[in-house]
Amino acid sequence: MEVLRSIWLFIQDQVLGMKWLNAVINNGLSALGLDTSSRWGGSIQFFIYDVLKITVLLCVLIFVISYIQSFFPPERSKRILGRFRGIWANTIAALLGTVTPFCSCSSIPLFIGFTSAGLPLGVTFSFLISSPMVDLGSLVLLMSIFGTKVAVVYVVVGLIIAVVGGTIIEKLHMENYVEEFIRNAKSSIDIESPDLTVKDRLIYAKEQVAETFKKVFPYILVGVGIGALIHNWIPETWVQNVLGSNNPFGVVLAVLVGIPMYADIFGTIPIAEALLAKGALLGTVLSFMMAVTTLSLPSMIMLRKAVKPKLLGLFIAICTIGIIIVGYFFNAFQYLLI
Repeated sequence: MEVLRSIWLFIQDQVLGMKWLNAVINNGLSALGLDTSSRWGGSIQFFIYDVLKITVLLCVLIFVISYIQSFFPPERSKRILGRFRGIWANTIAALLGTVTPFCSCSSIPLFIGFTSAGLPLGVTFSFLISSPMVDLGSLVLLMSIFGTKVAVVYVVVGLIIAVVGGTIIEKLHMENYVEEFIRNAKSSIDIESPDLTVKDRLIYAKEQVAETFKKVFPYILVGVGIGALIHNWIPETWVQNVLGSNNPFGVVLAVLVGIPMYADIFGTIPIAEALLAKGALLGTVLSFMMAVTTLSLPSMIMLRKAVKPKLLGLFIAICTIGIIIVGYFFNAFQYLLI
């Protein structure tokens, strides 16, 4: 058992966390005469290390997940979801959301397609909630920074929010609050896709890496830049007073700050990493991440074109309340997780 634990810690620290890369960068900057213990030196080291680490993980994850995605085109996902009823359908939709696009804006076109194809509204909302919040990429990235326990619990509670949220919307029978053009649309989602060869799937995965990287990389640079600023320039007492145990409303504040922002999991993790290192509570940090990835203002504007204000407001309320509850849950049990 101890051998397995040592192997897993090696994978978590050196393979996923790439601590060896941080040591190489530190030695390289020191050889150039830069003091990495200073504010500027520490900021530069943090920036280079996190950009390289997240970029490598990003490309590998997108390639693997895109290859898996090639087995679940929309028409196949619709057939899978159509076999289930009730909470099982919501659960399968939430799980399918983990192998779909990395940000909420990319998930909304699929949500529209599923809805216009006649899938139950609550099922499609379970998919919409889980897709940006708990994709497989978030699991691996969270493991690389926060550890296995935090990553697994984060994904589990994210799936619970997706299932519960979709179930509530289903029970309230909100179908009339979907825009008319979607309810009456004849979706092309039923068109069969030709069987892909292994070579086709590899080409598809490679194209997805290039396409997603172009869209995501600017947010990585911004997120890591903000993380470097927090990590080396903002006093620890400030973060602790605002987002630490000294402020019981830190979770609510983190959610309210996160909602207007737009980024994906890759851009928010460096910020979360820096906030946690400065003394912010774990649940507060994870609530911020969930709010940014699930309730960003651009994605809500896109979703408004598909649903009416009452349904949009209900979706925002369910997600916000769920994220806040999760935040306080993680804060209460932080001592068991890290």
